[in-house]
Amino acid sequence: MLVLDENLPAGQRLLLRRQRIHFRFVGEDLATSGADDENLLPILHRLPQPTFFTLDSDFFRQDWTHPNYCLAWLDVRRAEAAEFIRGFLRHASFNTQARRMGTVVRVHSGGVVCWRAKLRSPQSFAWPGK
Repeated sequence: MLVLDENLPAGQRLLLRRQRIHFRFVGEDLATSGADDENLLPILHRLPQPTFFTLDSDFFRQDWTHPNYCLAWLDVRRAEAAEFIRGFLRHASFNTQARRMGTVVRVHSGGVVCWRAKLRSPQSFAWPGK
């Protein structure tokens, strides 16, 4: 299950829907609008293996890794969010739900930086072809 934070622009959500990427949205489908970051984590625990996308850098915390979800900080311009969500979901290291679980990631133009639950240092992955 894909979950988008309320800080992703409506136009980017529309692009994802046009590309047939199904998701739930904080503020409409889950939680209330303006929910604190810490209050979203219990909601993610109740969902079946969610991947949560946000533009909020506060979610890129090693101590928030959990085996049953993925937190993905989109460190990109707001107008590029949909493009990078799609790229992340197609990346060979993250293209299945199982490969994403237990990670906290930073998605940026140079690739993906990933914290995994039992590793002390982050891993870096380049975009294919770069």
